[in-house]
Amino acid sequence: MDDVISIIACSFPGFVLFQRGRLEHTQGNQMKQQKLIAALLCAVSTFAVAQDSLDEVVVTAARSEQRITQTLLHTSVISQRDIQASGAADVPTLLRNLAGTEVTQNGGVGSQSSLFLRGTNSNHTLVLLDGVRIGSATSGATAIDQLMLDQIERIEVVRGNVSSLYGAEAIGGVVQIFTKHGKGAPAVSASAGYGTYATRRASASFGGEVGDANFYLGASKFATDGVSSVNTAVSPSANPDADGYNNTSLSARTGYAFNQAHRIDASLFGSKGKVKYDNAYGLVTDTHDSDATLSKWSLSLTEQLLPAWKSRLMLAQGTDDVASYKNGARASQFKTVNDQFSWQNTLATSEQGVLLMGVERLKQRVSGTTAFTMDARSSNSYFAGYTGDYGAHQVQANLRQDRYSDFGTANSGLLGYGLQVTEGWRITANVSTAFKAPTFNDMYYPLSYGYQGNPNLKPERARNLELGAHYLHDGLHLDGVLFRNRIRDLLVSNSTTTNNLDEAVIEGMELVYGIQQDGLEIENSLTLQSPRNAKTGAQLSKRAQTLNTLTIARTFEAGRLGFEWHSSSARLDGSNTLNAYSVINLSALWKIAPHLGLNARVDNLFNEDYMLAHSYNTLGRVVYVGLNYQP
Repeated sequence: MDDVISIIACSFPGFVLFQRGRLEHTQGNQMKQQKLIAALLCAVSTFAVAQDSLDEVVVTAARSEQRITQTLLHTSVISQRDIQASGAADVPTLLRNLAGTEVTQNGGVGSQSSLFLRGTNSNHTLVLLDGVRIGSATSGATAIDQLMLDQIERIEVVRGNVSSLYGAEAIGGVVQIFTKHGKGAPAVSASAGYGTYATRRASASFGGEVGDANFYLGASKFATDGVSSVNTAVSPSANPDADGYNNTSLSARTGYAFNQAHRIDASLFGSKGKVKYDNAYGLVTDTHDSDATLSKWSLSLTEQLLPAWKSRLMLAQGTDDVASYKNGARASQFKTVNDQFSWQNTLATSEQGVLLMGVERLKQRVSGTTAFTMDARSSNSYFAGYTGDYGAHQVQANLRQDRYSDFGTANSGLLGYGLQVTEGWRITANVSTAFKAPTFNDMYYPLSYGYQGNPNLKPERARNLELGAHYLHDGLHLDGVLFRNRIRDLLVSNSTTTNNLDEAVIEGMELVYGIQQDGLEIENSLTLQSPRNAKTGAQLSKRAQTLNTLTIARTFEAGRLGFEWHSSSARLDGSNTLNAYSVINLSALWKIAPHLGLNARVDNLFNEDYMLAHSYNTLGRVVYVGLNYQP
């Protein structure tokens, strides 16, 4: 084993740091996995480094365009190239590749997922779809498990407190998902495939540009027979039948540029999934399923009012609607409608600086089978910011005020600084505050089985400190980030109500180390964190202290081969301990004709038996093969 570690140490120190902490737990399949990883790294370590593009333009970290190498917040991008190369079906699969990101799932594809960003709660991350909120105001979370990748163009992830830019929920960060849009000559694209558990996928789209207009129309279908979501060895009363999933997604976008200064855009998106699941406390013969619908529409007008002044108006609506059924009869329904209006202005004050100003209004309405004591609320928000790039110095400052109709006012801010020390090295620092609005379940749930919501709740509040060192030169990149996030007035529910009782402290480090060469990409994302209750010192539930992802890809003239290795240390789930695990995935693309490609993906190559949530199964080895037609 020491020989294996020394081989890997030559080119991948982040990997070694993680492995040394896990050696005493390694055996069986994990030993085989390490030998395979070592062999792959040894095989590619002799290639010479060459520069490749590592400087993408992002919009989420400052609500305006900037190169990712100039952001003062730790930001990651999942590009269209990454999505196509992965062969993955859904958003949770790709988010697991990123540092600081942990995703749990109660079963297979389409089952309930929870996203833990930097060790914060699953409802502490704001998820936006083309800038539109699509989350539930009753649970406080967003159903990312219902987002299939066929309609997705790219994903940007910003870690840390960014309420000063986006308002509530952004204690852990923001995940912004962008749907596809038409570009180039109008053309048709299509794909289809089949895999383990009778998994079927198909998609088709038509889009492009005609004169000053662009358009896109796409549809996709996903279905799988799945496995029993609950492990019957742990919960014998659960129905042991397979719990499948069926999803239909539609996306449409169009835009027209009247001239260089005036543009209008419209978009529609809808995802409807039928999820089968188990209940460990019912009868073995009971069947459970739910219809989960996510949708949004938006209309925006972009105006270049002056050479230095750009204005954007957006009117939008995002909806989350879940209806659950037991033995074919509806048991419950929870629907959230988020009506949104925003007016954002960016003003170039000089060649180095950009001033941001805007207002937003959000109205949330809930309905369904539960008669909440209040079924609507609204917030009016005002935000301003400044980003500046003065040669070796970068600065960012943001302030925001959110005025809610029910619990009052929340203020948040961010101050960041970056220094280009040498051509390759840059250091960054930022301090920020954030808040999380109580949900309708927390505040307005009607008296039921002795429990009732508490309308006097305060928002959860957080303060984050972050220090980073970043290196980019000749195809090598390194991001080392230390963070400390303290969250107070945490909401705690018991059998009778919910109160602001607890505090949490999350300290940690994210280390991303990578190489990009001619046809070769290696990246290791290591997360070391301590998410704990500030009063008791107990580790927070479902969050690991150590996470590691290693990806290796080799691109050839006719295709691409990919390798992913995910590892996690042990985690608590309530009073239960979930064991550490290691999972290896493989992917491949092969161009078999000028516009026709073959793609394949193998998940859980070594058929690892592990749990992401107590008593819930994960999928065994999954093999998928598909065909893609691209113009």
